[in-house]
Amino acid sequence: METGDFEPATESSMKIQRFEEIKAWQLARELTSKIYCLTNKDRFARDFGLKKQVQSAAGSAMHNIAEGFDSETNAEFLRFLRYAKRSCSEVQSELYVALDQKYISKADFKDVYDHAGETRAAIRGFIRYLLTYKQKP
Repeated sequence: METGDFEPATESSMKIQRFEEIKAWQLARELTSKIYCLTNKDRFARDFGLKKQVQSAAGSAMHNIAEGFDSETNAEFLRFLRYAKRSCSEVQSELYVALDQKYISKADFKDVYDHAGETRAAIRGFIRYLLTYKQKP
C-alpha cells in the first residue's frame, strides 16, 4: 500500500478512525484526480472559468466529507455529506458543458460522469447508514 492510500472500513471494524477510511472519500479523491487530469489538457486548460468551477466542485465533494468527519454531531456530518453529494451532481452538469464545447471526448465524459455517479451513490449510502445507525450499548 502506498502512502496516502487507505482501505475502506469493513463491517468488522470497530469505528472509522480517519476520514481517509471512508469509501466515499476515496471515490471523491479519485474523482478529483480525474477532473484535474481532464482540465489540464488543451483547450479545457484555457477555459479558466469552467476549469476552476469543475475543479472546485470535485474538490468540494472530497473536502466536505473530510470536514464533516470532524463534526461534533451526526446531524452536522450529514449536512456536510449532503453538500458533498450535491457537488458530485455539479461535476456531472459541468461535464456536459465541457463535452458540448468539445473540451473532452465522449469516452472521457462517460468515464468521469459515471465515476461522479458512483461517488454520489457511495455518499448516499453512507448517509443512509448514518441515519439508521444505532450505537450499541
